[in-house]
This record gives sequence, C-alpha cells and structure tokens, in this order.
Amino acid sequence: MDSKVQQQAAIFEWPVTVYYEDTDAGGVVYHSNYLKFFERARTELLRTIGVSQQVLLEQNLGFVVRHMDIDFLQGARLDDHLTVTTKIADLKKASLVFCQEIVNHDGKTLCKAMVKVACIDNKKMRPKAMPKSIVMELTYSDR
Repeated sequence: MDSKVQQQAAIFEWPVTVYYEDTDAGGVVYHSNYLKFFERARTELLRTIGVSQQVLLEQNLGFVVRHMDIDFLQGARLDDHLTVTTKIADLKKASLVFCQEIVNHDGKTLCKAMVKVACIDNKKMRPKAMPKSIVMELTYSDR
C-alpha cells in the first residue's frame, strides 16, 4: 500500500439501526443484509469526499465488488444500533481494498470483511483507472 494512504488511513464510521426488514423469523439479522450495511458505509465514505455515484454513472464509471472475504462472528438483532467502520487498506490505479467491520454498541465486532472494489468503464465492463481527483481525495482526505 502507498505510504501516503497508510499515513492517512482514517477510519470512517457509519451508523446503522437494525429494522424488522433486516431480520429473519428469529429477529436476527439475515446474513446477506450485512453486505448491504457494508455497501452503504462505502457509499457514504465516497459521498463525504465529494464523490457522487450519479455523476460517476453519467461518466460511464462505476465501482464494482470484485472480491470479498467475510467473517460472521456474532449475530445482530432487531433494534440494535450498530456502527460500520471502513478503512482503506490498499489503493491502486483501478482498484481499492476496504477493511470493514460491523460493531455493536458495546464495541464488539459482529462481522468483518475485506472488500476489493474495481473501478470500471460501465459500457465496456472493463477496468478503468480511477479519476485522479478521487485518488487524491482517498489518499489525502482526513475522512
């Protein structure tokens, strides 16, 4: 990882409340919903540095998940107040790796994931270098 990214690798936090729709019949968060929580946090991190998904789409650019390692440690329940933490672990020309965790109000990690995201040309469905402005914000922002 670029040393500048390492130095600036701040942790972004996004709050999540568990709603009825997020749970199974037992009131426990259904496993695929953790992916949604992680996605929302990554999107909000980009939004805080001024990256609009709508503007990217207009430029035929997109971020897609290429690979994910996920570890479900403990279930969250209905009405839990959670925090999704997100940190950039690696930044390359056309991809980045996020280290994410979902923690409960006691600070206990319930789920963690390493998510590799690629920047692509939406028309060609091929990797494309991220705009320099985004790389600069990801590298130097104190998020």
